[in-house]
Amino acid sequence: MSRELYDIIGIGIGPYNLGLAALLEKTPELDGVFFDKTSKFEWHPGMLMERMNLTTPFIGDLVTFADPTSKFTYLNYLHEHNRLYQFYFFSKFEVPRLEYNDYLQWGVGQLKPLHFGYEVVDVIDHKTAKQPHYEVIVEDTSTKTRTAYFTKNIVMGTGSEPMILDAMEDQPQEDVLHTSRYMYEKDNLIQSPHITVVGSGQSAIEVFLDLLKEQENKEFQLTLFTRSSGLFQLEDAKLGQEMFSPDFVDYFHSLDFQQRNDTLETLGTLRKGINPDTLKELYDTLYHKSIGKKKAPVTIQPNTEVKDISKNKDTYSLQCHQWQKENTFDYETNKVILATGYKPHIPTWFYDRFEEEVEWEDDKRYKVTRDHQLIFNDQRNHHFFTLTNLEHSHGTEATNLGLSVQRNVQIINLLAGREVYQNKRNTIFQQFEMEKD
Repeated sequence: MSRELYDIIGIGIGPYNLGLAALLEKTPELDGVFFDKTSKFEWHPGMLMERMNLTTPFIGDLVTFADPTSKFTYLNYLHEHNRLYQFYFFSKFEVPRLEYNDYLQWGVGQLKPLHFGYEVVDVIDHKTAKQPHYEVIVEDTSTKTRTAYFTKNIVMGTGSEPMILDAMEDQPQEDVLHTSRYMYEKDNLIQSPHITVVGSGQSAIEVFLDLLKEQENKEFQLTLFTRSSGLFQLEDAKLGQEMFSPDFVDYFHSLDFQQRNDTLETLGTLRKGINPDTLKELYDTLYHKSIGKKKAPVTIQPNTEVKDISKNKDTYSLQCHQWQKENTFDYETNKVILATGYKPHIPTWFYDRFEEEVEWEDDKRYKVTRDHQLIFNDQRNHHFFTLTNLEHSHGTEATNLGLSVQRNVQIINLLAGREVYQNKRNTIFQQFEMEKD
């Protein structure tokens, strides 16, 4: 039993809570601790392919938008590793995925209040205590022993989990897998005669491109089915990028629930398109591979939804639907990789303890204030912040690495009761409504 009453406990250690821990270094009056069930920090290890870059520029690191002088900036990471000149000559704004993971691990190594191998299994709300607080039950994943910690405030950063088709559940995951497991199964995959990738987002194209390059050394057929009507690039026009600003998030959050959902639909090319450089590399690779050949061992077909997967003796049969022509067909393959995206991971204990205590916008999405607090049925001063399941409330900010820094600024300033970091506004050239007189 830990009797200390912390100011904040962070549940989950991904880039968001890691950035919060880094920014808390300048607030000695706030005492925090963070827990994660994984044994060590790794950022999307199943997708750490060489030569793949983030779509977020390096300035969207853990801290820069709050404090460019912090020792936790990406530029300081490069400086500490004697890579500043190399990055300078690299002449790219984007960060390689492998290096971003290394940068985050470097940050983890400098922060003491991070504890890996400890899973939060329950959170008890002591709202009627003389000093209202939360009791956080943490289980050591190796020994299964449990310890109680106490805190005035919670920050839930439990991230996301793969969305899978029902048909995947009974299939061997070395044969039918989500892209989140790609690097774990890659050596096995490329030994098979036919691999099919399903999806049209960044992850699908990165995996497809990586496999396309493997065809230089291995012989296998490669197929890509996309439910979308094509492979479309991420909108990278400068004024369009202003939607990833605190000013736009202010406006988005002020809309009602239906207006926010409608607005998300209009932002698809900003949020879900493919990096233009990735698409260019894909086309160039296809072009070079096809020289002197009647047909490369590659199939790319849009407008096609995979409805079901069934096992044959040595292969899998995909039930496919070409929705534009209302055509249904079966497609045989040996391996299936599904880039079916992710959904928010909300722990079971949250529903057990808080489902009836908080306000909801619909049956899956809770109400969240602009500064990321859950809205409870009763007023309270012991806050419960969430960094998870925010798309409906904060739009473009929900999964954007740069805007996660501004989110942490709001949380720290509120808990400290002072402006530790400036909460910047008027950061863009556009406005989204006329100011009232």
